[in-house]
Amino acid sequence: MPADPRRAPHDWLDHDAGPVVRPYAMTQGRVAPAGDEFDLVAFVVATMPGAPPPPTLPPEHHAIVGAAWEPTSVVELASKLDLSLGVVRVLLGDLRSAGLISLYEPPAASQPHDVDVLKAVVNGLRAL
Repeated sequence: MPADPRRAPHDWLDHDAGPVVRPYAMTQGRVAPAGDEFDLVAFVVATMPGAPPPPTLPPEHHAIVGAAWEPTSVVELASKLDLSLGVVRVLLGDLRSAGLISLYEPPAASQPHDVDVLKAVVNGLRAL
C-alpha cells in the first residue's frame, strides 16, 4: 500500500515503539532535581497513595506516584517505569517539591563509610 503523499514522514516516529519522546522533553531540559540531592537507593513513597495526583501533571509524574504507593527505591522505580535514572531523579524532585512523594534514605547511605571496615574487607580479600 503506497504512503499517503500528503503526510510527511516523521523522524521521531518509531513504527515498532510508537512516538519517541526524548528525555530532555520530559524534564524540560533540566538535568538535576529540584531541592536537595538524594541517593539512588533512597526509598520513594507517595504521601497520599489513594489520592490521584493533579490532572495537570504529565503522565510520567502520574506513573511515578502510582508506582510509589509502597516504598520503592529510586533505582527500582526507574527500572519499573523504563525511564533513565536522570529523568526519574528530576521528576522525583518535582514531585517532592509538590508534596506528592517523600524520600527516605537508609542510614547507611547518609553516613560516611568506616575506613577500618573497608580496610578489613580488602585485607580479607587479599588473604584469599
